[in-house]
Amino acid sequence: MSVPKFDTLEITVSRNGVCEIAFNRPKVLNAFNADAYENWLSAIKWAKTADSVKVVVFTGRGRFYSSGQELAKQDKPKERRNSVKYLVDELITFPKLLIASVNGPAYGISVTTLALCDVVYCVPHATFTTPFMKLGFAAEGCSSYLFPKIMGHSRANEMLLMGRTFSAQEMVEGNMVARIYPAEGFRETVLKLAEDAAKFSADALATTKKLSRDAERETLLNVNNAEMAALAIRTTSKDSIETVRRFAGK
Repeated sequence: MSVPKFDTLEITVSRNGVCEIAFNRPKVLNAFNADAYENWLSAIKWAKTADSVKVVVFTGRGRFYSSGQELAKQDKPKERRNSVKYLVDELITFPKLLIASVNGPAYGISVTTLALCDVVYCVPHATFTTPFMKLGFAAEGCSSYLFPKIMGHSRANEMLLMGRTFSAQEMVEGNMVARIYPAEGFRETVLKLAEDAAKFSADALATTKKLSRDAERETLLNVNNAEMAALAIRTTSKDSIETVRRFAGK
């Protein structure tokens, strides 16, 4: 099965089965528009079924991991929401080892989906922001459930409800990031860790991941449905639309 090509992503697969999916819109800080969401969804669906892929690594090209949803151009809102919903579903049910390699600042959905990854690494200067309240949005990516579970209610609510930006060290202390590695050679370091994991039995990895995830998989799918329904209402509300216009105008 050949490696697919996308306008918004760069995908490479090593001989040992490590698939790096890199957000590749550096001129807009790897922001997600409707096409970028659709590409990400297609890429993860391909990686799920590709025999050549044993481990998947998410990362970003350029200075940012991702600046989140592109606000200046609100294209295809219904299609975008559908892609996000199905993307999160795919991440919830993804059977292979999934590593996030956060190479810089991360915003919005690029932060919330970290909780759906199996392991998260980052550089020292990475920052993590979910500006949902500032935009009149609602939580997404199962963050309303997973963030309090992982970080504790008070710390999670600082991020989700108060819009506080967290540092790399704070995310380690909040159990969201496993480890911080130096910026120099960061990509190579994480890919080496992924290569080491790819040497393990694919069946053993899949079996253990299934055991660790199955107990709450149905809950997460239900949470995603509820979040996306709430987000559809919030993003089409008058106060949210006006807030986004002001924010994008800046």
